[in-house]
Amino acid sequence: MRGLVLGGTSSGVGKTVATLAAIRAFEDAGHAVQPAKAGPDFIDPSHHAVVADRPSRTLDTWLEGTDGLRRNYRRGEGDFCLVEGVMGLYDGDGSSTAMVAEALDLPVVLVVDAKAGMESVAATALGFREYAARANRDIDVAGVIAQRAHGGRHAEGIREALPEELTYFGRIPPTPDLEIPDRHLGLEMGDESPVDADALAAAADHLHVAELLDTAREPPEPESEGERPADPTDARIAVAADDAFCFRYPATLERLRDRAEVVTFAPTADDDLPDCDGVYLPGGYPELHVSELAASPALDTLNDRASEGLPILGECGGLMALAQSLTTADGETGEMAGVLPAEIEMRDRYQALDHVELRATEGTLTADAGQCLRGHEFHYSEASVGRDARFAFEMERGDGIHGERDGLTEYRTLGTYAHVHAESGAFDRFLDSIER
Repeated sequence: MRGLVLGGTSSGVGKTVATLAAIRAFEDAGHAVQPAKAGPDFIDPSHHAVVADRPSRTLDTWLEGTDGLRRNYRRGEGDFCLVEGVMGLYDGDGSSTAMVAEALDLPVVLVVDAKAGMESVAATALGFREYAARANRDIDVAGVIAQRAHGGRHAEGIREALPEELTYFGRIPPTPDLEIPDRHLGLEMGDESPVDADALAAAADHLHVAELLDTAREPPEPESEGERPADPTDARIAVAADDAFCFRYPATLERLRDRAEVVTFAPTADDDLPDCDGVYLPGGYPELHVSELAASPALDTLNDRASEGLPILGECGGLMALAQSLTTADGETGEMAGVLPAEIEMRDRYQALDHVELRATEGTLTADAGQCLRGHEFHYSEASVGRDARFAFEMERGDGIHGERDGLTEYRTLGTYAHVHAESGAFDRFLDSIER
């Protein structure tokens, strides 16, 4: 599956809209597009999935390693892959768009904001290309998509200014119909605020699919097969899946389904916890659904089953739902499942944003003692924990829940601010723990 990376000069340059328009352009040309996202984000991929009608792959060198990233890429479907970058092309010390492009040996199409520029767009793109050579980075900046560029003389001026080693791949016209609303964690989710389909189709008409196809390459194969999934188990895993618990990597569900039966439930829709052998509560937006969660029968059942020793894993939003209470930034407080000795309060600015590394100080649901897991954290909440709180991880990098510790644990329940990827082996360990 050949592919391209759409990198940006900075955050907020319009990479997501450019990626969605490119997906639409390829689909209109008869191609089945596999979208992907560089970095650990859950939100931009939700927009990819709406347009491409298939889940977007997460490609992050910190979370997956080079071989894991290549394996994840190759598990995609379709005949062409479009990878949306994260932040600016070279930004990010844990994983960056440039690192992903290097790992996959894919060309980079640079998305440049052309709203107030013409020849300067060419200068900017050439600078990004030359920086790779000066920094001895194996990154092929192949050309540009001019974001927020008008037609006529504006577009022609950009095209004419580009040196011969850079290709003009088209433009995204400026229109308010292509703007996506945002909130504290980033853009709104794709199923909440999809981009206007007509505006997206109009933008897609200004992209040059043939030239993009000619530029694309196929990544190298991984050097190793990695850890193959163990034999299937008889376990039944309940996964929370609704607007409060919507941050799930496709690879995580794939790994769970490789080895167990997966059933989903929606706590905000009054679903009770299904009969199961283990529970996974992913991240999301529990702070937007405090009243629904406080009234959910699933949270009462989680409390009961946790005390019986049911293995329960909660990541970020899942941690918040397992706590004693959750207070919004507006002061609304709701009782949560009460499994973990913590009270959660939302803040007006983010409390942590980083790639993280956790070292297990004891055997736990996702790691053996001494094992390190890599993940990421991004949250606006703060946890006040009980004096007798127990933690399973010390932070080698990142903030964690409290005092550079993460993995609040009670019974056989584990709650972390860290999100981890299936390539870490954490979910295999989780399934294995059910059998022990």
